[in-house]
Amino acid sequence: MNTDDEREPQRVSQASMRFDDAPDRFKAGNASDRFSGASGVLFEQAMAQTRMAISLCDPHAEDLPIVFANRAFRQLTGYSEDEVLGRNCRFLQGPKTDPEPISRIRKAIENEDVVVVELLNYRKNGTTFWNALHLGPIYNDRGELVYFFGSQWDVSDVRAARAEEQHAKEMARELSHRMKNMFAVISGIVNVTGRMRGIQSEAAEINSRIQALGRAYETTLDNASSGSIEIGEAIRAVLSPYDRDEERLKFDGTSASMPFTTISIVGLILHELAANATKHGAWASEGGRVLVNWSLVDDDSALAITWEEHGGPKVDSAAIEKGTGTTIVDRLLSGGRGSITREWRDTGLFVTVKVPTRNAA
Repeated sequence: MNTDDEREPQRVSQASMRFDDAPDRFKAGNASDRFSGASGVLFEQAMAQTRMAISLCDPHAEDLPIVFANRAFRQLTGYSEDEVLGRNCRFLQGPKTDPEPISRIRKAIENEDVVVVELLNYRKNGTTFWNALHLGPIYNDRGELVYFFGSQWDVSDVRAARAEEQHAKEMARELSHRMKNMFAVISGIVNVTGRMRGIQSEAAEINSRIQALGRAYETTLDNASSGSIEIGEAIRAVLSPYDRDEERLKFDGTSASMPFTTISIVGLILHELAANATKHGAWASEGGRVLVNWSLVDDDSALAITWEEHGGPKVDSAAIEKGTGTTIVDRLLSGGRGSITREWRDTGLFVTVKVPTRNAA
């Protein structure tokens, strides 16, 4: 509980904010506008204490001059009251101020309308700031226009953040374009090398893996500008070419963001499982199905994926020989501190893969 001694500094601080006497002087000089009683007190407190820059302009005087500017307005612009009053607000404009929002302001004034614009303004010392200007008419009790009210808000930091976000999006699009081109070039080199050396089948096998990586990265790079790389979209992109009738592949997983290293490992592993299912597993039989499930485990420090096949041919696990795809998967997971278990059930192959997510968000 605050004591009187503890509250005293707050009273002094609040009282010190009251010493903007511009509202008092404005009210005294505009008594006919009925700033009296409770309304007058509210006006004085709002104008004197608010941190928002506020100004009033006279629509009946030549060139719409400023007739009131509170302390926040003067602090924002760097001009004294004597330098502000009697001038049109255009003195805050400069060589880089866009004429488009100025045109919108003029139309709003002509139509006695409300407008909100962002425009580049200049302080007295020549520095610039982005001004979110809210302009609107004020009427008296008889419905007559008496002032135009303007509130100014420095949104320079907001604009800078927007520009940074836009730059990130443009960089992501450019990176996505270059990555797609890179995968196409690599694929072309593999095809040419395969033909020259008479190993077209081996080249095709390598290319299928390159294309799987490309599909995963195309999706993640297109969305990377938002700051998240969604694992579900990457999984679907890798496996969608195998789902001819949209019936033999089902997905069930949570939304989660993954680092690029995880996307690479997951993309290649799923490609190898899909290729195996096409040649020897569920997809080698009519009506065979695969269910892919993924979730974050171990306090979100790892991604767990299950691959569950149904309806494939019976497999004698003892007769299975370790092929190239299996070796690739095992080495990828070993290098990434992940793990994989394979179980040949009566219904088909059941695989559990675990990949550390590190900086997954």
